[in-house]
Amino acid sequence: MAGAAVAVAEGGAVWWRAGLALAVALALQVGVNYANDYSDGIRGTDAARVGPTRLVASGLAAPRTVLGAALACFGLAGAAGLALAAATTWWLLAVGTAAIAAAWFYTGGSRPYGYRALGEVSVFAFFGLVAVVGTAYVQVERLTPLAFAVAVPVGLLICALLVINNLRDIPGDALAGKRTLAVVLGGPRTRVLYAGCVVVPFLGVLFLAVARPMVLVALPAAVLAVPPLRLALGGATGRDLVPALRDTGRLLLGYGILLSVGLLIPSGG
Repeated sequence: MAGAAVAVAEGGAVWWRAGLALAVALALQVGVNYANDYSDGIRGTDAARVGPTRLVASGLAAPRTVLGAALACFGLAGAAGLALAAATTWWLLAVGTAAIAAAWFYTGGSRPYGYRALGEVSVFAFFGLVAVVGTAYVQVERLTPLAFAVAVPVGLLICALLVINNLRDIPGDALAGKRTLAVVLGGPRTRVLYAGCVVVPFLGVLFLAVARPMVLVALPAAVLAVPPLRLALGGATGRDLVPALRDTGRLLLGYGILLSVGLLIPSGG
C-alpha cells in the first residue's frame, strides 16, 4: 500500500503492476510463515511455544503438507514476480530469488540465520525496503528518494513485530538454542529496541513532512503505539505480551494507511 502510494505521488501508478506486487508480498509473507512453521516444527524448537499454535509442532498438520503449502506460496510469488520482471527489468529475478532464499533460510537449512540474530536485518531489508521500494519501482521504473524515505519507517514497524514476538519467546528460544536478537540482547535491551522501532517511524514522518507536508496526517497513529509500548516497557513477559503483538500489527496497519493517505493528498490542499 505504501509503495503504491509512492508511485501515485511520483505520477507513475500502474495498477495491474501494483496488484502483482501485492500478490508477491502476500505470497511471500504467507510462505515464510509456513516455512518457519515447518522448519521450527521438525527441529523441535516450537515444543515449548508460548505464542499462537503452530501446525507442525501441535500435530495439526503433517510436516510434508506444511512444506507443500510453503512451496506453493513461493511458486505463486515467483510467477507474479516473473510477470513483473518481464514488464520491467529481468534484474527483478535476482531480487525475487534473494527474497525466496531469505524466506526459506530464516529457519530452514543447516545454518538458519534467524537462529543467529539476523532476523530483524532480513525483515527490514525484504519486508521494508524491497517491498515498498520494489512496489514503487515496478510502476515508475526508477528508484526514488521518496520510496526509500517511506520504506525505512515501514520497515522499522515491521521489525517491531518481530522484536516483540521474539521478546515474548526469549525463554523458550534460549532453551531450544535459538539465538534470536532478543536472546542475544536480553530482555531489557530488547524492550528498548522495540521502543526505538516504534518511535523512530514517527520521527520519519516529520522528516518526510519537509517535502510532503500532508504526511503529518500519520501522526495520530501514535495513539495506537501506546498499548504495546506500555506492555513492552512495563515488563510484561510470556503470554502477557501476546496482546502487544496484536497491537503492534494494528499500529503498522494504521500507520501505513494514514501515511499512504498523506502521500496521496496533494501538498497544495
